[in-house]
Amino acid sequence: MKSLMTALLLLFASATCAAEPRAGAEYLPVQPALPTDSPDKIEVTELFWYGCPHCHQLEPTLAAWVKKLPKDVEFKRVPGIARPDWAPGAKAYYTMEALGLTEKLHAALFDAIHKQRAVRPNDDAGLIDWIARQGGLDRKKVEETYNSFSVNTKMMRASQLFRASGATGVPSLVIGGRFLTSSTLAGGNEAALKTADYLIDKLRKEK
Repeated sequence: MKSLMTALLLLFASATCAAEPRAGAEYLPVQPALPTDSPDKIEVTELFWYGCPHCHQLEPTLAAWVKKLPKDVEFKRVPGIARPDWAPGAKAYYTMEALGLTEKLHAALFDAIHKQRAVRPNDDAGLIDWIARQGGLDRKKVEETYNSFSVNTKMMRASQLFRASGATGVPSLVIGGRFLTSSTLAGGNEAALKTADYLIDKLRKEK
């Protein structure tokens, strides 16, 4: 009986270890590590693109996950710019951020693109029109913000971060500037968030 219990415990331990996310499989190290905006916290950065259907699918699950994050974790979004045609979507995000509309319009823009087909993610004029309408703002003001120096500066930083992270697609998550995981690497949206939880805990223990 004792030997049976020992065998079962060893089997359980083996299964637990096997279930742990693995470096080089479910996540990758970011080399060199990226600086973070909140060094006293564990920073989680989502890289996304409004035109990505997988990002759209992840959004509600991610939003619920973010609400439950511990106080020592800081979450932020950075639009991925893997190709030139991703740039308008990134400019739309930073325009909404500058105008204080992110909370109201971020998820709505995903829906407008993927559900209502009301706007295209690579259409500058269409995105400006949509933000002005949905935000109840003068179009000229939105256009000026969209083409502003501050938005273009953030665009350059976003492009640099995407390349430096080693990401090859979206949605991807950068944990603490040191690890990268994604739905593709982890094997799905839920698995990516579980891998993120594992990496957050790993960094917390290292502190």
